[in-house]
Amino acid sequence: MYDIIVLGAGPAGATAAKILAENGCRVLLAEKFKIPRYKSCSGQLIQKSLDLAKRYFGEEVPSSVTCTPPENRGMVFTDDTGRTFRFEQKGKNVWRSSFDAWLAEKAAAAGAVLRDGWNAISCAQEASCKPAVTVLFRAPDGTTCTEQANYVIDCEGVIGTIKRQLTGVNPDDITTFQTFHRGSIDLDPHYFYAYLQPELSEYDAWFNVKDNQLVLGVSVKNKERERYYHEQFLLFMKKNYGLKIDTTEKCDRWLMPRIKPGCNIDYGIGRVLFAGEIAGFLNPMGEGISAAMESAACAAGAILRHADDPAAVRAAYKEGTTPLIGYMKRQWSLVGNMAKTFAEMR
Repeated sequence: MYDIIVLGAGPAGATAAKILAENGCRVLLAEKFKIPRYKSCSGQLIQKSLDLAKRYFGEEVPSSVTCTPPENRGMVFTDDTGRTFRFEQKGKNVWRSSFDAWLAEKAAAAGAVLRDGWNAISCAQEASCKPAVTVLFRAPDGTTCTEQANYVIDCEGVIGTIKRQLTGVNPDDITTFQTFHRGSIDLDPHYFYAYLQPELSEYDAWFNVKDNQLVLGVSVKNKERERYYHEQFLLFMKKNYGLKIDTTEKCDRWLMPRIKPGCNIDYGIGRVLFAGEIAGFLNPMGEGISAAMESAACAAGAILRHADDPAAVRAAYKEGTTPLIGYMKRQWSLVGNMAKTFAEMR
């Protein structure tokens, strides 16, 4: 039996597990995939993410988790009329597999029990007794087992099943599709580039460089259109920035939540709290790392302060994220003023 079960060992889950474990809680950190896990992500750590990592994990993000070029110098946005906006900011370029593994290891070093390859398949709550929450897992060998805790913090993102089981809601997801190439392009590899023209995607398109691989991606509301928009984006990059592709290394897909006006957050049900993307914490262009860590820290802090009162935990969690939601709204409003695709977010 545990005090808290944390589902998902990404930035949100590792942050919550680390904070809770170092404050004396018995914590199970369960990850669906084997660590190091792959995640389709730009891996651009903005300054806010670097600051939060140092605050919650006690040290700078190590160079061992970075890729080439290790330094990110900011973002370049192109709006739906072709105007370019440059935002200079120091950051780091990391592989999420290495970065997430580092976070999970830090949580385990603080005392959390880390189990990878453990897939949460159902969850049940009993308000009148302790432990109050039972989670059914499928272990790496295919067997099932249950673990119990007083609280669950679900940080599995849109790929998790527990939230769908508890709420009965299928999220309105955005599909991302990106390819990795060897070749050349007339763009500075130290920046992340986002393109908001509607002819290139149904949401946004992007370019960045990781270990000399050219990464080009699009996000769509209708996954049947991913290949069409990706081809349009490649043609655009060839025409405007001299993209030359020698070989294609791989392609991948992922899901991210579609953030809607008001940036409404789902904080959870009863003793199951949601944090990170699964709760709706996501900044424009898929920057979810800083929001994941900050929201998870708020959830963990609320449990530490009000563990005997689930209603007080939820209220404290909601209050603690007020500045984060304000930050999100400002960021989405900025993008809403750049492109008609996001006009509802103004």
